[in-house]
Amino acid sequence: MAFALDKAREIAERVAQSSGLILWDMELKGSGASRALRIYIDKPEGVTHEDCSAYSREVATIFDVEDAVPGAAYVLEISSPGLDRKLFKPEHFAQFAGSLVKFSTRDLINGNRHFEGRLVSFSEGQLTVDLDQAGSRKKIKAQGAGVIVVPFANVEKASLVPEF
Repeated sequence: MAFALDKAREIAERVAQSSGLILWDMELKGSGASRALRIYIDKPEGVTHEDCSAYSREVATIFDVEDAVPGAAYVLEISSPGLDRKLFKPEHFAQFAGSLVKFSTRDLINGNRHFEGRLVSFSEGQLTVDLDQAGSRKKIKAQGAGVIVVPFANVEKASLVPEF
C-alpha cells in the first residue's frame, strides 16, 4: 500500500495543534529504504530540541496507531524550519512582512526572475517588495530596482534571508 501523505499530514497537523505548535511544512523525500518523511514545526518563540523530540514521539505513535504509513519503511525527521525558512503559503508571507526575502518568479519581471529585498507587505494575494533594501549579500535585483508588486501566483519559490 502506498504512503498516505494526506493522512499523515492531517495527523501531523492535529498533533502540532494539540502541542501548541505550528506545522510549517512536510515533505517526503527519497524512495525505498532511504525514504524520509520530514516534518518542520514552529512556534512563535521558536522550537527547541525538546519540542522536536516530544513531537516526534507523539506523531510517530499516532502514525502507527492510525496506520498512516502502512507497510512503508521510512525515517521520520522533525526539525525547525530554520532562519532561512521557505515561504510558500500566503500566511507565511503575511507573517514575515518587514523581513528580507529572496524569491524566484515563474514569469519574468523587468527581465529578471530572481530577486532579493524587504517584503514590505502581503495583501490581496500580492507581495510588495523593496529591492533597494536587499541584504548585505550579493544583491539580486531587477533593472531599475525600487519597489515591485508580485502576484503570489507568480512566486515559484521563496525564503527568508537571515539578518544578524
